[in-house]
Amino acid sequence: DDDNSEDLHSIHSGRHEYAFSFELPQIPLATSFEGRHGSVRYWVKAELHRPWFLPVKLKKEFTVFEHIDINTPSLLSPQAGTKEKTLCCWLCTSGPISLSAKIERKGYTPGESIQIFAEIENCSSRMVVPKATIYQTQAFYAKGKMKEVKQLVANLRGESLSSGKTETWNGKHLKIPPVSPSILDCSIIRVEYSLMVYVDIPGAMDLFINLPLVIGTIPLHPFSSRTSSVSSQGSMNMNWLGLTPPERPEAPPSYAEVVTEENRQFTLAPIAAYDDFERALEVPLFAYIQEFRFLPPPLYSEV
Repeated sequence: DDDNSEDLHSIHSGRHEYAFSFELPQIPLATSFEGRHGSVRYWVKAELHRPWFLPVKLKKEFTVFEHIDINTPSLLSPQAGTKEKTLCCWLCTSGPISLSAKIERKGYTPGESIQIFAEIENCSSRMVVPKATIYQTQAFYAKGKMKEVKQLVANLRGESLSSGKTETWNGKHLKIPPVSPSILDCSIIRVEYSLMVYVDIPGAMDLFINLPLVIGTIPLHPFSSRTSSVSSQGSMNMNWLGLTPPERPEAPPSYAEVVTEENRQFTLAPIAAYDDFERALEVPLFAYIQEFRFLPPPLYSEV
């Protein structure tokens, strides 16, 4: 401040370090991101002003993450879909191609593998190939217009299916590479993900199912993972509904069957003392331990 000379002081030659800190605002901040038509960047800028010289400026970028906790109920819910398609060639109509797919939850973190449960039935006359792909969709908003970029993130391929064949995926793994988290609360840039399970049909439009994904920053807790796994298995296999509850457990053996009266009387009998400490107790300490050990348990009817 040139108008307030009291705040000015000279800095002698040499190395000087000044500690400083800034508190990020409490409002939600979009995650740092580099896209094709726009970016979200954060940086700290420092300036050094000297008389008769141009100011020296330095800028350092830093990364901000808007945390997304995938342990929320909406992101732990399973995602599923079913579709069917019938192929027509001129006046001939072949059998349908059916596809059903499901994943355990909606939210994942980079490095995790998505378990895909799917069933593909080919009743057509063509050879088809089941596939799965993860897409990233970038949307940019400015001046009332929107541009969208869709990029392939990861994919896998199943076995080719001839006419009349069926293929089942019982938890086929598709790993998520290190990608940017989802950006859902920014007014000018959105980053979304989706899993597309589809059937590649030569000479026709593919049959596909889009399952939305959210890539978060806080991974799944062990308890939530177990709950999600159990719910997924229960929904995929309903045979457990036919199981009968266990019968009432048997009563434990009686106390007399485990410890005889002779053993109990022997442990309760006084034993000769060997030192002054045991004489003070009048009965050896070992006898007290044995007496406590062989106390009968409560009756089964009481419990």
